[in-house]
Amino acid sequence: MALPDEDTIVAFPVGDLTATATVLHVAPHADRLAVFTDRTSIHPVDHAWPDQPADSGVLRVDGREYAIRDAVVAATDGDALHIGDLPVRTGTAGWAFLVAHLVDGDAGIGEGDEVELEADVATRRALSAGHTACHAAALALNRAIAGRWTKAAREDALGSPDFDGIAIATSRIEPGGSVDRYRLNKSLRRAGFDANGLAGGLDELAASVDDVLAEWVAADARVRIERVGEHLTDRRSWVCELPGGSARIPCGGTHADSLGELGGIRVSFALDDDGGTPVLVMTTRAGAAPAAA
Repeated sequence: MALPDEDTIVAFPVGDLTATATVLHVAPHADRLAVFTDRTSIHPVDHAWPDQPADSGVLRVDGREYAIRDAVVAATDGDALHIGDLPVRTGTAGWAFLVAHLVDGDAGIGEGDEVELEADVATRRALSAGHTACHAAALALNRAIAGRWTKAAREDALGSPDFDGIAIATSRIEPGGSVDRYRLNKSLRRAGFDANGLAGGLDELAASVDDVLAEWVAADARVRIERVGEHLTDRRSWVCELPGGSARIPCGGTHADSLGELGGIRVSFALDDDGGTPVLVMTTRAGAAPAAA
């Protein structure tokens, strides 16, 4: 069977845990098999912004069940197949972008098989909570730190200077939380951000962010994913109906249905160093317990 020529249809943006699918292609990948199906409920790691880990889950076929060890985005131009490390940007014309489900190398799965894919509910729920808390914390941080800008800056979805979008270096979604790293470099200072005294006020900053988050969680702000289509590369946005307005952030991850569902969101801050450049580290945790220092 030829390599797929259309992007994988994905069901995870609407919260689905299961999908019935047809196997389109199977290829060896290291010591595993990469299984490509026409549709999937499994959220993969995105090569361009790998902040959210893949779902864990299983693939069932003919009464047999195989653990999905990982799931990554792949791409093909009809001739070559690239798994994980892609040579082109997602959405490039002439390429199909696929979800590769990685299973053990001895799995008995073949092209044309009808299979069921199921994501683990506990893993999905924990990562969704972490990703939703991450977005909310970023917006609350932007609001809390807005007074440090001395020049007009690009605004976030709620009209605050977008510190998160401008300074972010890496973001890592974890079960029930996230870790975001912001580079306080010369270009940020030239853009008008004043970091003077920030190191001595990290606890106060955390308290200010927590106050905003507590208001939003108490309001049980509703969350939804809006998308323009069902395929992997179709544009998707996280939308949250906050008390101060509707916030919309481009995002390909999975999410909780509301901030109230998380039971609380708290943050902590630390300063790190990256080759002489100060880095502000924000750790976010969902749930009733305070964030770890």
